[in-house]
Amino acid sequence: MAADSEAPPSASHASARRTSSDVSSLAPLPDHRNVNTPWWQEQWHRHQHITTPLRQRGLECDIEFGLSAYIVRVSLPDSSYLIIGPPQEPSSDRTQGNPEGWIVTREHPHDQASHEVLYDSAPSADPGVPERPEARHGGSIPPLIKAIDQRLTQLGVLASPVPPAGNALAPPATPTLHAPAVPGTASVYVYGDSLLALTDQLKGAESHADAALLLHQVLAPIDGLLDQLGEFFDAAGEKAKEAEQDDGADLGCDLAHAAAEVRSLVETLHVAEDRMRALTAPPRPHRPTASPAPVPRPPLAALPTGLRHTR
Repeated sequence: MAADSEAPPSASHASARRTSSDVSSLAPLPDHRNVNTPWWQEQWHRHQHITTPLRQRGLECDIEFGLSAYIVRVSLPDSSYLIIGPPQEPSSDRTQGNPEGWIVTREHPHDQASHEVLYDSAPSADPGVPERPEARHGGSIPPLIKAIDQRLTQLGVLASPVPPAGNALAPPATPTLHAPAVPGTASVYVYGDSLLALTDQLKGAESHADAALLLHQVLAPIDGLLDQLGEFFDAAGEKAKEAEQDDGADLGCDLAHAAAEVRSLVETLHVAEDRMRALTAPPRPHRPTASPAPVPRPPLAALPTGLRHTR
């Protein structure tokens, strides 16, 4: 199979959303017969919010079935591999690709000593076992990608450098924000003003490609505005929990839930930027050119006066 598009053959509408330069920045699709089966294509679609950021880093990904749920297998240059999936036992009632949490392990077929858990945000099933710090992220993908980036960078096994903006598909240029301000005054809502300026730039974008560039600033899965807003709510939740009052713990939980909700938007809209870039403006209405003025016809010749009609 020719691995020259992001999506499987039956999903060519998705591959059409990328330019040739975009596709070249992704690791190739796996090359086996399951790629052409409906079950594999469905699971690939359900896990693209994981596979796409990793393929942007040059890492080849595949979908396999584990003990009770589908997993993402990521091949590494040192012959080891990552297994990314939900807790396998007991099986989750949630939809594939959207579990309560994720577990990432690194394994090597010939070196058992290299086995390690890189990330575990799954809720603990044993009351006696404390949860790992990343459990607060639940099923959110950006923290998972960050943890993989950090560990693979330490190991020196990333196939290609990590995209600087968290999304290798983004154009290299970035917009310059100019927050509106009333002359002679200083706004106390500098961050809201910056977002308002971004919104104004989006409204005035001259092309859908420019609009996609602005969407990238908000939806980038690692460094985008929504992901950083999730980090903000997480930090606020931890600060609330420092209080010795019951309401501090409740507020911390509410803020953590808000962080998860914000990050879920990143995952829901993970292809919105590419879809925006693929749009085209409607064609300009055709305006027919003015037709030349009609040439006046010569007047009809008068009938001779001497002719009379006879029966």
